[in-house]
Amino acid sequence: MSFKTTEMAPGIDTGAQVDSASLKEIAAMGYRAIINNRPDNEEPGQMAMADAKAQAEALGLEYHFLPVTSSTIGKQDVEAFDALLERAGKPVLAHCRTGTRVYLLYGATQVLKHGADVDAVVAEAAAKGFDIKSLPVLVEKLRSA
Repeated sequence: MSFKTTEMAPGIDTGAQVDSASLKEIAAMGYRAIINNRPDNEEPGQMAMADAKAQAEALGLEYHFLPVTSSTIGKQDVEAFDALLERAGKPVLAHCRTGTRVYLLYGATQVLKHGADVDAVVAEAAAKGFDIKSLPVLVEKLRSA
């Protein structure tokens, strides 16, 4: 298996952009659900959401689409992502282009919805290779919105 995933919490992982081959790997790895946090047409050659959804569902995977950009994550995105994490089959894989945007969104849900310490979330992400130093600014923006 060559598709790389990183655990954010038990049963909740992140990964990079998927394609047909990686969807087969994801299913074979035992995932039950996928959350796509990447908007369609972000870059040339990116698999379209409709194609990914059809292929994922054909492989027996739940498929959820919650497109976000790091600079425009809002309270509604945090609420929606948290709800998806609660109801999606586990283990779940959330993906974007590299996994960093997913980790930023996940971090915001953990701080705003579950009381996690923002600095601890940033440090944990960094230890796993994800730079989400913008999380404290995002959290403050969302708290004051």
